[in-house]
Amino acid sequence: MSEGDSKILEATRRRLSGKQADTVDKLTRAAMEVLSREGFAGLTIRMVATAAGVGTATAYTYFSSKEHLVAEIFWRRIRSSESPVSDDADPTVRVLAELRGIALLVADEQELSGAVTSALLGRDPDVQHLRTRIGMEIRQRITRAMEPEADPETVESLELLYAGALVRAGMGYESYADIADRLERAALRVLK
Repeated sequence: MSEGDSKILEATRRRLSGKQADTVDKLTRAAMEVLSREGFAGLTIRMVATAAGVGTATAYTYFSSKEHLVAEIFWRRIRSSESPVSDDADPTVRVLAELRGIALLVADEQELSGAVTSALLGRDPDVQHLRTRIGMEIRQRITRAMEPEADPETVESLELLYAGALVRAGMGYESYADIADRLERAALRVLK
C-alpha cells in the first residue's frame, strides 16, 4: 500500500483495513441519504447504521457522534476536491480561486452545508481532531496558492475570513454563492 492509499484508509480514530474502509464509506454514503431526508436535527447514528446495513455498535466503532460523522464527510469532500484550483501565474488569482472552491464545496447541498457548520462547532474530541485537519488542509491550500511569497499573517487573515464566511453561510444569513462572492471581495482587500 502506498502512502497515498494509507491516507484514504485512515479514519479519525484509526487506520482502516480494506473492509473497514468499505464500512466507513457505506456509513458516510448512508449519512448523506439520511441527512437529505431527515435534516441534521433528525439524523441519528442508529438511522445511518440501518441505512448502511450495519449494526449500530459497528457504526459507533467508527463515529462517536453524528457531529463526528458529518465532520468526516466534510473532511473527505475537502480531501477529494481539486487543488490547486487554478494554475494562473498571479498568486492573487490562485488564492481567490482556492477560497471560492472551498467555499462552494457543499453549496449545492443545503442540508449538508448547515450540518457541517453545526458539526464543526462541536466539542467532541473526534470533531476537534477533524477540525484541526480541515484547518491544516485549508492553510496548506492558501499557502500553496500564495507561493512563492506566502506571508504567514496574510495566510492567517485569509483563514479567518474563510471561517467567518462559512459560519455566516451555515447559519443561513446568505447563500454559499453570495458568501463566496463576499469572501472574494474581502480577500482582495487583504491581498492588496
